[in-house]
Amino acid sequence: MSCPICAAPSDPRYRPFCSKRCADVDLAKWLRGGYAVPSEEPEDVEEALEAVEQALRKPQ
Repeated sequence: MSCPICAAPSDPRYRPFCSKRCADVDLAKWLRGGYAVPSEEPEDVEEALEAVEQALRKPQ
């Protein structure tokens, strides 16, 4: 099995990753929402658009 981050051979200590660094990179992606599954629900899309519009209206 290869590391899902860098494609190097996986290390049993960090399986499925090759190192702690790649495991940490993957964790950071999860924490930042990089693995979010997009929704096709119209209500979710409307809520997301409203949130973006409100964020753009806020003075910085």
